[in-house]
Amino acid sequence: MHLYIVTGSSRGLGAALVQQLTQAGNTVIGIARKLNPELQAEQWSLDLTDPSNAAEHLQAWLRVNTGWQSATLINNAALLSEPGPLAASELSELSAALRVGLEAPTLLSRVFLAETSGVPQRRILNISSGLGRRAIAGSAAYCAIKAGLDHLSRALALEEPEVGIVSLAPGVIDTDMQVQLRGADPARFPEQTRFQGLKDGGQLQTAEATAASIVRYFMRPDFGKTVVADIRDT
Repeated sequence: MHLYIVTGSSRGLGAALVQQLTQAGNTVIGIARKLNPELQAEQWSLDLTDPSNAAEHLQAWLRVNTGWQSATLINNAALLSEPGPLAASELSELSAALRVGLEAPTLLSRVFLAETSGVPQRRILNISSGLGRRAIAGSAAYCAIKAGLDHLSRALALEEPEVGIVSLAPGVIDTDMQVQLRGADPARFPEQTRFQGLKDGGQLQTAEATAASIVRYFMRPDFGKTVVADIRDT
């Protein structure tokens, strides 16, 4: 049996990944604050703004459920604070975004690595972003979170060379996050017109198509050879 753990599974890319991974021979667990009744996988209703609780829940489950042929953790969940200058952002929104986007992946990765040490094949896929590699004004926290995921992946790859670890930018996807960016006040978020242009120009990928590309990517035998990657370069 093959284990897949996907965070941010209730909608968008996370839900699409869960749907495509749910097949015979796979045990798929979706972690999100809300449950998605359309998903056939096991779902845990956990709020990743409390990442310690989520990590402890995963730890307890992995200690009881063993014997996997492979195990994969996909850190997909993200939370975008309102676009605008950092100095004008709400402290509570920034804290929540940092916890969901960086602290939760760190704690979940720690638990996953420790509790699956005997599994023959292990992978961690961190869903990053081009904004982790190219900063923009009006989304400083999100840029920092994704850059942090990239560097976390680099460090873990050095610590755990036998584990496939990749921080993957998935391209520009038509999700609720894109709606939020397009709906931002251009006076607070100078990049608003660029994101609107991506939508108007038909340059956004569907979550389903992106999920299919990602699944093909982490099934490749050379997964982990390039730690920080972009799906558009493959």
